[in-house]
Amino acid sequence: MDIGGAGLTCSRVHAVAHGQARVTISGTDRARAAWAAAQRLTGVVYGRGTGVGANKGVPVEQGGRALLRSHACGAGPLVEPERARAMLVVRLNQLLAGGSGVDPGVLPVLAQAINDGFTPPVHSYGAIGTGDLTALATTGLCLLGELDWHHHPTTGTSPPVPAHGTTSPPRYALGDGDALPFISSGAATLGDAALACHRLRLLLEAAVDGAARSFTAVDASAEPLAAAVQEARPHPGQAVVAARLRALLPRGPSPRVQDPYGYRAFAQVHGAAMDALDRAETVIETDLNSASENPLIAGSLAWHNGNFHAAPVALALDTLRAALVQVAQLSTARLATLMNPEFTGLLPFLADRPGGSGALILEYVAQDALAELRHLATPVTTGTAVISLGAEDHAGFATQAARHALRCVEPLEVVLACEHTAAARALHGPKPDTPLTTDLETARQALHGR
Repeated sequence: MDIGGAGLTCSRVHAVAHGQARVTISGTDRARAAWAAAQRLTGVVYGRGTGVGANKGVPVEQGGRALLRSHACGAGPLVEPERARAMLVVRLNQLLAGGSGVDPGVLPVLAQAINDGFTPPVHSYGAIGTGDLTALATTGLCLLGELDWHHHPTTGTSPPVPAHGTTSPPRYALGDGDALPFISSGAATLGDAALACHRLRLLLEAAVDGAARSFTAVDASAEPLAAAVQEARPHPGQAVVAARLRALLPRGPSPRVQDPYGYRAFAQVHGAAMDALDRAETVIETDLNSASENPLIAGSLAWHNGNFHAAPVALALDTLRAALVQVAQLSTARLATLMNPEFTGLLPFLADRPGGSGALILEYVAQDALAELRHLATPVTTGTAVISLGAEDHAGFATQAARHALRCVEPLEVVLACEHTAAARALHGPKPDTPLTTDLETARQALHGR
């Protein structure tokens, strides 16, 4: 996969992160131009001849390594290798977009790390949506040889192992002037966001197939999905979802005039979620391919700016996580109808005999997962932070928004799997000799592997 500062998508980040693609560098002209311009800069340039944060006015000489050592201080468990690899490919692409002034000699070394299975030991906590300083400072120290890379010779190796004894761990002697430009990025946050959006898109698309099974199992009306209904209220996601679901359903009248909202409002709710996902991907992919550097080296000047602030990402992901809750709520509503003989014509709870519990427990499982989604949907954009003696007086917490979006994948998958399991049972009958947990796990695996 060519990485050249443009064209990086959430799905491409996911492919590289999970070892499904190797990277090659296609074009370093912009990175080299920014580096050459940085060598010619005169006057005060933040982070190159000064301290950082509240120390922005303090002259500093040869402070690059000290900056990396002071900032490589995350906490909590290490992130999974896929997340660390996603961060590396995002930062590589950003550097190739130009504007950082970082020595371009580091670019093939980052590509080597990605392709050879090396990841920095990045801890979970240490960023607030204004740059992933701890994660990238840790990466810088790995490049310098002061911290050990972790090595994953096989995709998904767990737990990670320190890279002692492995051949040629990635090394590059970052200069003092490279330290701040290298770490001035939200690459880890964007990596998490990209991974989340890719997985959530697969689940939301699979949810339409699952809803079609539920529609069929209870003989729900397709009338709310009609093209005339969508044209009367032309939201793009709603129209696409309705058309896709309409194509999956059998023709013919329904015995009911008005179905519950889980069916009647499916296109409206699910379409809104798809619109929110489209918006989130647009925002994230804009930043994946941007030179969000501070200072930005453009032309012959250093432009001090706030492009590092990830407010657009946080806002988009807050909206997306709220939309996922509504998707899951309607899925649990359809699950409830599948347990109800008034809708299915079968025994209560899809039991195989009178008085049996059947698939009742799926409602407990789904509601547990839904509660987790509600918790994860709490907006991060209502909070802020004032740090560094007041020099940094706002934070968007996009890091937390991305982390929570990634955590939403599992509970959403569980909710949808419960509906899929119940719909299959309603359509094809129960399997008396098969534990219900087997059917649920099969449904989860199908969703996970989609």
